[in-house]
Amino acid sequence: MYLSVSFNFEMQKLTLELDYTYALIGIHSPEEDYRLAYLINKNMATCFSKHAVSLDFEDKNACFSIFVFEDTYTCTDQYLISNKHTGSPKNKKQNTLFTSVINETTYLIPEYKNVDYFLKIEGDLSHSCLQDIVNKINKIPQILTSYTINTEVLNSRDALIF
Repeated sequence: MYLSVSFNFEMQKLTLELDYTYALIGIHSPEEDYRLAYLINKNMATCFSKHAVSLDFEDKNACFSIFVFEDTYTCTDQYLISNKHTGSPKNKKQNTLFTSVINETTYLIPEYKNVDYFLKIEGDLSHSCLQDIVNKINKIPQILTSYTINTEVLNSRDALIF
């Protein structure tokens, strides 16, 4: 993580610049979040567990589940994050006898609507290690595919800073 702070007292200007880098893997799988975490744990010798707090966006009326694994061997923190939330919109009226329930899907990263889950990896990780993780994930039969995502061109990268 890169932090740059500059002070200019003559013009009363304060600038704070954060460069928060992480690796990101997109995962396509029809499995539920807890089942996917179990499958990754079983096949990759990890220990993902449900995080006590979910990513909750009140303005979107959406909540995205998070599973965490602190890898002491590689000194990385890994997060398995759901990309989709399906629920009733916040601004809709109460359901009555003559109205139907309408569910909307909200995406954590709207640019990747076809991605079901993200694996966010914080810490120094070489490109070959990252590719090795992708190859291991792709060997799990219940996962359709996975691939690395360039976070530099990601418009919604701030949604993954928590």
